[in-house]
Amino acid sequence: MEGRTAYARRGERSIAYRTLNPESTEQDLLFLTGMISNVEVLTDGPRILRFVERLAAFGRVTLMDRVGTGLSDSLEADRSLEDEVEDVVAVLDAVGAERTAILGYTSSAGLSVSVAAAHPERVRALVLYAGMYRTLADSGYDWAQGPEEREVTMGRVLERWGTGENLDRLAPSLVGDEAARAWLGRLERSSASPRGMRRLIEDFGREDVRDVLGTLRVPTLVLHRTDDALIDVRHSRYAAEHIPGARYVELEGRDSLPSAGDSEALLGELEEFLTGSRAGRSRERPLLTIAFTDVVGATAHAARLGDEAWRELLRAHDEAIRPVIARFGGEEVKTIGDSFLVAFPGAPSQAVRFAAAALEAVRPLGLTLRAGLHTGECERLGDDVGGMAVHIAARVAALAGPDEVLASGTTYGTVVGSGLSWTMWGTRVLKGVPGEWPIFALDA
Repeated sequence: MEGRTAYARRGERSIAYRTLNPESTEQDLLFLTGMISNVEVLTDGPRILRFVERLAAFGRVTLMDRVGTGLSDSLEADRSLEDEVEDVVAVLDAVGAERTAILGYTSSAGLSVSVAAAHPERVRALVLYAGMYRTLADSGYDWAQGPEEREVTMGRVLERWGTGENLDRLAPSLVGDEAARAWLGRLERSSASPRGMRRLIEDFGREDVRDVLGTLRVPTLVLHRTDDALIDVRHSRYAAEHIPGARYVELEGRDSLPSAGDSEALLGELEEFLTGSRAGRSRERPLLTIAFTDVVGATAHAARLGDEAWRELLRAHDEAIRPVIARFGGEEVKTIGDSFLVAFPGAPSQAVRFAAAALEAVRPLGLTLRAGLHTGECERLGDDVGGMAVHIAARVAALAGPDEVLASGTTYGTVVGSGLSWTMWGTRVLKGVPGEWPIFALDA
């Protein structure tokens, strides 16, 4: 989804925006993503791209870089929310959106609220996800950070700025996913320099929109994940209590990033609120072959090499495996440390050939892999894949020895006649799986 990047002009100020699904006439949605923003780099991440594509199924989506971030003008003076509200109006005018829904995330929740309060005639609906409405602790708002704690947090964020290591707070479920970390690092670098981000964070620290909440008169949905590792859920509980008629939905999960974790649950709430129904994707149960690979003796390698050298070797391992996934038509579902979980639609023989090729691909690095496969119905959970088939594949992989590819009897039965040679490995009871399972080893 390419979209179109352009600039809205307000006096001498230029505000970058990008429209997706620009021909849609169903409805407008402005997605304000917060301080980490670059409208062109944002969707380089496959997860956030899928998330935005799902939003675009509801209508025309506009992304916007607030002044001081991304492709918009840099900050030349202290910014104010009142001034930024008019930036948003300038973008809506440039797009031709007379009335829009607004989705405000993290630090942009306050701006979203301010736009809806100042220009209710331009805002059809308001969705606030994992937002903050004051950043420093105060009477009746004592869960927020104090000045010293906030300074420590800001220092830690800026020390790691541009590396992608802030992923541990933004999306804990993706820690170990090198592609996600590389995307976040690139997005951070393209959003602002460390000095520029410090100024933005300091400006944000002076915002307080609590008094505005009670004045809102637009339909409002407040969303948050209960165990959000980045933003305390009590910010959203407070907002929901103080916005007249607000609907509050608390979802499971620790990820703040909306495209991580169970994004389908979040999108389902958004879709129902904005369209009145959930006509989007239901949970599919496609037939897939699941392949797990992992490094044999990973702990010993890490102890021998040290953390930094081991991370570099893991990065090389990932770079060696990914082209093999693509060559055999697989879908990288996720990485878990030194392991890959890969799903294959269609002929299971491609998954088997991938596993054999993966073993060879990392051999020049001095690494040895093992792999396990199973074919069965799976559940599609946003970007993730779940179900008993995944569990069985993991159990089969755990049985494999160095340089060994094992497959369940189900996978073996589907590839008979494909030219692959197998040896009966044995029969095992797999933990958590009913019955005994025949296991087959791929001949070298």
